[in-house]
Amino acid sequence: MASKINHVAVVSQNYTLLAAYYRAVFQMKKSDKDRPVRAVTVGDGYVGLNINPRKAGRPAGLDHFGIEVDDVEETFSRMQKFPMADYVKRPSTRPFAGISANDPDGNVFDISQRQMTNRDAIYVENSGEQAARRISHVAFRTLRPDEMARFYADVFGLKEVNGKAGDPNHYLTDGKVQLVVIPYRIKNYIGQSILPTGMDHVGFEVESIDALKKDLEESVGINPCLQPIPVGGGPEQSARLELLKTQCPMGEFFLSDPDFTMIAVSQRH
Repeated sequence: MASKINHVAVVSQNYTLLAAYYRAVFQMKKSDKDRPVRAVTVGDGYVGLNINPRKAGRPAGLDHFGIEVDDVEETFSRMQKFPMADYVKRPSTRPFAGISANDPDGNVFDISQRQMTNRDAIYVENSGEQAARRISHVAFRTLRPDEMARFYADVFGLKEVNGKAGDPNHYLTDGKVQLVVIPYRIKNYIGQSILPTGMDHVGFEVESIDALKKDLEESVGINPCLQPIPVGGGPEQSARLELLKTQCPMGEFFLSDPDFTMIAVSQRH
């Protein structure tokens, strides 16, 4: 039962700008088989970052993640142990997600199977070797963190690893990328805008935070449109940053991409 986290998806009306941002700042590579009218996909060699154009009625921001499995039928069988989990097949035009599913708490994720005929672009071009700047984790908020951790462990075989003492999160890994399950409490958002359950942030591991900051400064100097959204300015944003530091203890540097997706960065030691 081998599974891997194979993509993270963002929705943005500025999707081509975001692709340029992640290529310039995080050195992600764009597929030669780009589909610019549908989405732009970049990757770190192991995980694809799919940046989807925003459509009417669809909120922008960090949207979902995808898991690749050996056998979807076996996966469906294991999902039956969790009555609220369900799935639906997607149109054949999706080169990265044959199936979309939800966990028992309603969090949506994609499922793909190795060798699916509709797989294309970055999802077959990824070598499996991560670049120096790589996606390290993707995090979501849930009211039932213990059950959700058990769901992803039992259904997909992700291995749970221990956090620091007193850390209420669950951390599940495919061996390279972690799925972080954050307990949701509305009282966490006192003094700031209230967020619902759902996707929280994406994490990157880099060879040097100083080098990342230098590349970011140079990129914005050349193209001001790549300026990330400030994090931590003013009382409400300061409260949001402090909460993010608490909920993502591995993060050492926090920023937001130009379309408000929160990013936690750690340095490889």
